[in-house]
Amino acid sequence: MRPNSNMTPNFTRRQALLSTLFGTGYVGLRALATGLPAAFLLNPRRALAANPAPTCGMAARAQYFVFNTLGSGDPINASVPGTYDDPKIVHSADPSMAPAPLKLRDQMFTAAAPWATLPQAVLDRTTFWHMMTNTPVHPKEPDVLRLMGSTYGGEMLPSLLAKNMAPCLGTIQMQPITVGATSPAEGLSFGGAALPIIPALALKATLTNPAGPLTKLQPLRDKTLNQLYDLYKNGATPAQRTYIDSLVSSQQQVRNIDQSLLNALTSIKDNSADSQILAAITLIQMKVTPVISVHIPFGGDNHRDIGLAAETAQTVAGVATIASLMAQLATAGLADQVTFATLNVFGRTLGPGNTDGRNHNENHQVSLAIGKPFAGGVIGAVGPVGKDYGALAVASKTGKGAAGGDISALETLPSFGRTLLSAVGVDKPTLDAALLDGTVVTAALA
Repeated sequence: MRPNSNMTPNFTRRQALLSTLFGTGYVGLRALATGLPAAFLLNPRRALAANPAPTCGMAARAQYFVFNTLGSGDPINASVPGTYDDPKIVHSADPSMAPAPLKLRDQMFTAAAPWATLPQAVLDRTTFWHMMTNTPVHPKEPDVLRLMGSTYGGEMLPSLLAKNMAPCLGTIQMQPITVGATSPAEGLSFGGAALPIIPALALKATLTNPAGPLTKLQPLRDKTLNQLYDLYKNGATPAQRTYIDSLVSSQQQVRNIDQSLLNALTSIKDNSADSQILAAITLIQMKVTPVISVHIPFGGDNHRDIGLAAETAQTVAGVATIASLMAQLATAGLADQVTFATLNVFGRTLGPGNTDGRNHNENHQVSLAIGKPFAGGVIGAVGPVGKDYGALAVASKTGKGAAGGDISALETLPSFGRTLLSAVGVDKPTLDAALLDGTVVTAALA
């Protein structure tokens, strides 16, 4: 029978994606099927000779990251706590965005009503950061991810997070994965090399295929363990065998993993924000990578947003997506292991005249960090800058924004990056080797 001419390209694409996700020889699939670390499976003899149970000094604080990066310059900064103290700052007049009290740990603030719908347990781990990206240009998002020249070697913040978290989390790969990029500016790089974009639907099509890898985990488990048997029996000490036994997944566990992942992936219907979240959680459960980049819209490039309608609708939906992410993480037992963070190329203008759309604001952008390592609160503040509003200097010990803070407005971006890395256990020598600038804001740390 003559082969279908369309089969080879599809097969090739599928194989390429599997190789991207699971590494050479699909070692990641064998790790998923057995419970054994990918590093151990790559070279079992070396792993046993070196140390059967490697330790990581950051293990207690290590986190996976769902990283929301937006090259569209969404107006997240127009609805958050810290922007309601000045009555001249313009907010959406829609009732669904009415000012509401917001409690972050033991402090009270005011924010748009959607933020107050987040569970208090989530809000107590939510830090809002007022900062300056110093660019009004959409294609500069990669530069913002590189903290505007503050990283050595031009490494992006998501890649720095992944590089430091991978050894502690034992992920299949160190490189981040992008599932939500809507433009080239939102694509990530690692070590200077551009990384592929894997949309949620592509992940679903590859992994839920009837002949796909998730349908073969149990035989793969048995085959891999049989291959390791001689080494286990004759080459491992009693202590090493105990360590290996503690990691190996049972056949029932593998069946549960198989069904759980297939159920999650099957529910992906499109490449929307909700589907990206499903894809991100699945990749975390499979221990593929420490960092997954998504795109959750919060109003977009809204120059002609009459009555701020798009800003309203997308902010309501965006906060609901965050709430859904947190609920799904809790259900999966991952609430303490995953941080959600955002970084936007710039924010939007806030002053009078912004009722039917907003312009680019290089002086003010708001990022979020939600996770166990963070103390709920507001870092920095907003004040009049030029003809509009911008981020103020920050006091590193208190996190308060005011003139005279030891972190200048220009340094708030690298300080955000340094604080994120510090929060997940990266020590000062490593931080200094990765970042040229920035100060840890201790008030943000739990």
